[in-house]
This record gives sequence, C-alpha cells and structure tokens, in this order.
Amino acid sequence: MLNALHHTDPAPVAALPPPVPFRLGKHTLTRPVILAPMVGVSDLPFREICLQQGATLTVAEMLPADTALWKSEKNRLRMKRSGACGPEIVQIAGFDPQMMAEAAKLNADMGAEVIDINMGCPAKKVLQKAAGSALMRDPDLVEQILRTVVNAVDVPVTLKMRTGWCRAAKNGPEIARIAEDCGIAMLSVHGRTRECRFLGEAEYDTIAEIKQSISIPVIANGDIDSPQKAAYVLRHTGADGLMIGRAAQGRPWIFREVRQYLEMGELATPPSAADISILMQDHISALHAFYGEFRGALFARKHIDWYSKALPGGDELKARFMCMETAEDQRTLLQQWHVQHLEMQTPALT
Repeated sequence: MLNALHHTDPAPVAALPPPVPFRLGKHTLTRPVILAPMVGVSDLPFREICLQQGATLTVAEMLPADTALWKSEKNRLRMKRSGACGPEIVQIAGFDPQMMAEAAKLNADMGAEVIDINMGCPAKKVLQKAAGSALMRDPDLVEQILRTVVNAVDVPVTLKMRTGWCRAAKNGPEIARIAEDCGIAMLSVHGRTRECRFLGEAEYDTIAEIKQSISIPVIANGDIDSPQKAAYVLRHTGADGLMIGRAAQGRPWIFREVRQYLEMGELATPPSAADISILMQDHISALHAFYGEFRGALFARKHIDWYSKALPGGDELKARFMCMETAEDQRTLLQQWHVQHLEMQTPALT
C-alpha cells in the first residue's frame, strides 16, 4: 500500500491516555480524525467518500473572504452543501478583518455550522495577498481578525495554522494564546512553518508546546500516514484529535484504519484490490456528476493517479485512463478493468 510509515513506533496503542470529549457547537467530539481542507482535493465528492470511510469531520476547500469572487464557477462549487458531509465546516481565507467577518456571517447564514479561519496555507498566491500562513508574521492583525470574526457569528470559529512563520520564529504558541483569548473554539496545527511548505518531515514538539500552553482543543496535523503514526503523534503532542490531508489522497480508508487502531488497539484488515476498485469507481462517478462530464473527467485523472498506486497493475490502469477523453470512456474502462482483473475477489470494504 502507498504512504509507508515514516516513524517506527514500537509502543502499544494502549499507552495512549484516555480521550477527553469536547464540544464543537452542538457536536460532542472524542478524539476526532478530521479530513484537512485541501484546495482542489477536498471537494464535496471527496468529503463524502472520506466520511463514508470513517472520517469524523471534513473541512471544505478554502474559500476567499472576498465575496466578489464567489460568483466564479470554482468558488460556487466549493460552496455546495450536502447533508451527507456531516457538520458543515467552511474555511475562509483573507487579511481584512471586516471582510473576513462578513464572509463568515454570510456562510453561517447559509447553514455553515463551523467557520474555520485559514492561517496555514503556504501557497504563493495566498501569501502574496498577505493571507494564509503569512498572517502569522503579524500577531496584532491575527488578533483583530479573530476577534472580529468570532464576534460576527453565533457558530463556533476554529483556526488552522502552522508552527510559525519560519524556523527562526516559531511563534505558534503565541498565536495559540491569542486564539484562545479571542474565543477560538478549536485549533488545528500543522507541524511545519510557512517556510517549510510541505518539505522535510513535520515536527511535533511545537504542537506539544502549544497544547500545554492553552486549554482549548488542539488538533495535530502533518505527515500522519498510518495508524501507528497517528498513535505516536497523539502520545507525543497530547493533542485532542488528528487531521489527515495528503495521506488520504487515493487512500480514504485511512480514517477507518486510524480510528480502529486508536479505539480498539488493533490494525484493520486492509481493503482488497476489489474493494479499492469499487470505491474508486464510485468516487469517479461522483466527480462526473458533481463537475459535469467534461470537467469531471479532468478532475478524475489526479484521483486515478493516487488510487492506482494501491492497485496491482496500477501503472497500466493509470496509463490507459489518462488516454480516455470522455467521462463515459473512463467509467467503461474502470468497469472493464474490474471484471478482467478483480472480479473473483470478494469486496469487503464498508
């Protein structure tokens, strides 16, 4: 299977302290395992798949705070809601406190149950607008944004951030204390600085320091790619839950595997190739339905790239899939592939 464990962890899962439930709005959470917001990935079809595969919560793709941009097709689709996605958590990104507050209020009025503020994105186009993780350079502005947004809505406001702006200035604990003082309900921390982007390995010492410095729930994020790694990160940081992003690409069942290991102390039976094939077909069909046949076929290609890594003969399947020009051709290929290569296997994935 893809995403090999980076940290060998011999300690048993039983060494974890008992989880402490906490409230997020009307929901009670006990050691949640959350799908991270990922632009271009955590769309509505993917969020639904991850919830089916055991994610406790999912966070929608980042939405700009500038409401003038919401009319674009891209942002219109990001704002689509589904009762199958559990609590509606909408993430907004921006740098102007009043604009952020207005975006939060409008989303709450449209049914968002939680507003998440993005201070973790390291993408250049976001940083150029002084948003995302760039905000961590300016604690005063962070406080203005957080207070203004929290005061503007009646739903919980959460914050996603990094350990700091750069390695020399890991001011995550300072920002975390500001967040708590401003009324942030939950804090998710990626174990890298803005400077690190997604390079190197995540570090968890700063997340542990943040957890010790505040009393609101802390969610640990970064390089959690197996049940054993999940247990290690929880023990090391003392976090109240976990957030998984890239490791769920092409492997959404990681949520079920992590939760079973944390809750029962045992490793889940890996899905068979037939299991994965059926899940993959459902996901691709959902993309076609959500984006339309043309755009859905384009979006499907990156997901096949990820899924194929977990399938025997996946390279051949990927190569053939990339040559398919229509959504119908894509679906036909996947159906034929399943019959020819996997029909004799009994699906067990639920």
